[in-house]
Amino acid sequence: MPLKPFAPNFGADKKIFLLKPRGFCAGVVRAIDVVKIALDLYGPPVYVRKEIVHNKHVVDELREAGAIFVEELDEVPTGARAIFSAHGVSPMVRSQAKERRLEVIDATCPLVTKVHLEAVRFARDGFSIVLIGHKDHDEVIGTLGEVPDRSYLVETTADVDSLVLPDPTRVRYLTQTTLSLDETREIVNRLKERFPLIEGPQSQDICYATENRQMAVKAISENVDLLLVVGSENSSNSKRLVEVGANFGVQSHLVNDRGDVDAAWLEGVKNVGVTAGASAPEHLVQELIEFLRERGFATLEEIELVDEDVRFSLPAELTISIQ
Repeated sequence: MPLKPFAPNFGADKKIFLLKPRGFCAGVVRAIDVVKIALDLYGPPVYVRKEIVHNKHVVDELREAGAIFVEELDEVPTGARAIFSAHGVSPMVRSQAKERRLEVIDATCPLVTKVHLEAVRFARDGFSIVLIGHKDHDEVIGTLGEVPDRSYLVETTADVDSLVLPDPTRVRYLTQTTLSLDETREIVNRLKERFPLIEGPQSQDICYATENRQMAVKAISENVDLLLVVGSENSSNSKRLVEVGANFGVQSHLVNDRGDVDAAWLEGVKNVGVTAGASAPEHLVQELIEFLRERGFATLEEIELVDEDVRFSLPAELTISIQ
């Protein structure tokens, strides 16, 4: 999506530039709605494999409402109702759910499902698959599980340099949906140098929300002294926003909430940019704004750089129950 023109309005006061879009993306909204609707329809407990989205505040709120979060399905009673998180799962996990006769509701983000389907298609056509991503991230674990015998994970250009493939002429690449655009571009360029016939998916795997939030940070970076990103430490897209700001020379920090802000960061700062990762609730952003206002940042300007109106339908399992 093209960026709207951005002309900052500077004044004498210390100022907050609040970026939009920020916070919840369509996949996160859908995943949280899935848990809430399931609790309303069936009552607690509803079991959720892994964190539904990577945000502590969201998980705690849903836990208080009756959701039970587990690491693996063997913690779920046989025949109970279980929800898969927005990050997706491997076929092995789906098989485990079937063996345990679980009533599954799949909250996998449709953009993650897209990557899974691409992996299956590339493997079926006889290609090796290079997945660009972070090895311990839930999304990457699920994607690698689709065709583990044909998939190769790379995290850096150094990984690309040491990569050995069965047939260097038959290679395709995919990416984790929440990566940094710039970092991914560098890795893809190195892949193309090593494997000239490599191709990627027809449309990029990095999701629209990740891209929009990164582009907004880039657009404002020359005009702020400090960037605060609301998000959890295990949120990949939130950490990438911090990296983008830092790469543009801005003092950038990830904060779970206002309590994480170090007063020393604000010393000598006149203009602060505020944004939030795709799984961070808006109320945390507003609490941070209030915190900054209490410390002299009296002026607020919301900067909307991209229109974002994506919506995803609910999983079929819930749609049928609602009808």
